[in-house]
Amino acid sequence: MTTNHITSISIKSVPVLDQDEALSFYTEHLGFEVREDIDLGFMRWLTVGVPGAEVKLLLELVGGPQHDADTAAQVRELVTKGALGGLFLTSSDIQATYAALDAAGVEITQEPVEQPYGTDMAIRDPFGNHVRISQLADVTPAQVQEKYDSSNA
Repeated sequence: MTTNHITSISIKSVPVLDQDEALSFYTEHLGFEVREDIDLGFMRWLTVGVPGAEVKLLLELVGGPQHDADTAAQVRELVTKGALGGLFLTSSDIQATYAALDAAGVEITQEPVEQPYGTDMAIRDPFGNHVRISQLADVTPAQVQEKYDSSNA
């Protein structure tokens, strides 16, 4: 029997190798705001979020209390390879977002490209985490599937 009382996603953990560098990147380049910056002794609880949005990112230092030394080394390697998933963000103006990130020297791994669901691009944060940024079109999932199917027929 499953009982589900979960009401939302509140925090997404993003593994980082330097919390100060991560804080600078996410606030200065992506426009996030600091939500919490707490020294817990055994770790620094550092969260940021998009202004006005509820979901927070925990900029979690690799090697914290959840990792032994060997695991931390493995996780660092996976982070730098971009192998630990990523973030999906939305933009109200993808071209302006692209221009600002490009001018700031952010590593862009894919310039804006039209997709069945809108226009998106990709960047990497300073540690290797993949970040996709999309300006979504006003389409339903069925319309996205139809566009995809017709372009691959």
